[in-house]
Amino acid sequence: MNEFFLIIAAYLIGSVPTAIWVSRYFFGIDIRDYGSGNAGATNTYRVLGSKWGTFVMITDMVKGVIATSLYILIPYYVTKSNDWDRTNLMIGLGLAAVAGHIFPIWAGFRGGKGVATLFGMILAIQPVVAVCCVGVFLLVLYLTRFVSLSSILSSVAFAVFILFIFNDDVTLYRIFSVAVALMVILTHQKNINRLLNGTESKVPILKHRDRRRSNRQKRRR
Repeated sequence: MNEFFLIIAAYLIGSVPTAIWVSRYFFGIDIRDYGSGNAGATNTYRVLGSKWGTFVMITDMVKGVIATSLYILIPYYVTKSNDWDRTNLMIGLGLAAVAGHIFPIWAGFRGGKGVATLFGMILAIQPVVAVCCVGVFLLVLYLTRFVSLSSILSSVAFAVFILFIFNDDVTLYRIFSVAVALMVILTHQKNINRLLNGTESKVPILKHRDRRRSNRQKRRR
């Protein structure tokens, strides 16, 4: 019964609609009426700029960390001898937070895609793997300026890290890693189509670098 209430609490934490509240209180708009219509960090980058996009991304990740760490409120899961049960509960709590982000009760059940919250969940369960995934995300973002592509490739990298590189022995976690990669790919179908068509928007970071690169290429011609 205690676990049930923790999962509800995790869902409510995940439901905090960071992008929507930021857009309403600081800009007087609903972020869902602009750009891709998504209430997540990517669309915030696109519509409100890199400062607020970064704020939303970090806050959504923190939601995942806090929700997944709620297990500490039940002493049974804190002891090292209960690693298996603790990991299972953490996955349940994290998924509840991700569900809250995607279907937030505080915002008419229209939220974001849950990638940042998902990363926060992974950070709480497997910090080393999470740091590796963030590294992949930042590298792809630096090279391409596509948050969607960065999210997709880092989620695939997560499965690769768990299954092959770190070879985690928790069966449920291995299944979860594959499910994460598939979920992120499925929720980014529109982004994938836009990437293939060359119409996906880049986030407004490093644009000066790309402008200088474009000018150098023009001068060489």
